[in-house]
Amino acid sequence: MTDKKTCLGRGKSVILGIICFAILVFVDQITKWLAVLHLKDRPSFVLIKNVFELYYLENRGAAFGIFQGKRVVFLIMTVVILLFLAYCFWKIPYTAKFNSLRVVLVLIAAGAVGNFIDRMANGYVVDFFYFKLINFPVFNVADIYVTCSAVFLAILLIFRYKEEDLNQLVKSLKG
Repeated sequence: MTDKKTCLGRGKSVILGIICFAILVFVDQITKWLAVLHLKDRPSFVLIKNVFELYYLENRGAAFGIFQGKRVVFLIMTVVILLFLAYCFWKIPYTAKFNSLRVVLVLIAAGAVGNFIDRMANGYVVDFFYFKLINFPVFNVADIYVTCSAVFLAILLIFRYKEEDLNQLVKSLKG
C-alpha cells in the first residue's frame, strides 16, 4: 500500500510531465511550421556567415539522414520507445532525487513525438538548423531535445546517481 504523499507526488509529477511534454512538442511543431513557411524552396538564411544557417531539408531517414525511407520501422520503433518511456516515468521512485531523470524522459519523449508527427503527416521530418562550419548534419528542435537529454542522462549517471540509486531504479522498474 502506498502512502497518500507518494500518490500526490505521482499525480502532480505525471500532470506536470504531460504539460511540459505538450509544450515541448508544440514548440517543435511551431518551429517546423515556421521553417516550412519561411525556408522551403528558398535559399538558406545565413545567421553567421560560413558558420550557422537555417536550411530547409526534408529528412526521410533517422538522425543524420541514416535509414532513408524506412518510415514503418520508425513508426513502430517510436511507439515501442514511447511505451517504454511512459512505463519508466510511472515506475521510477517519486522522490526529488529522481526528478531530473523524469525531465530526461519527458525530453526524449517530446523529441520522439515531434519527429513522429512529421513522419506520420508528411512521410519525412523537417530539419532546418545547419552548422556549416563543421558540416554538421541538418537537425531540428526535436533532435535538440533528444541530444540534450542524452547528454544530461550521461551527466546524471556519472555525477549524480550512485550505485545504490541505480539499484533502486532497477528494483522499481522490475517491481
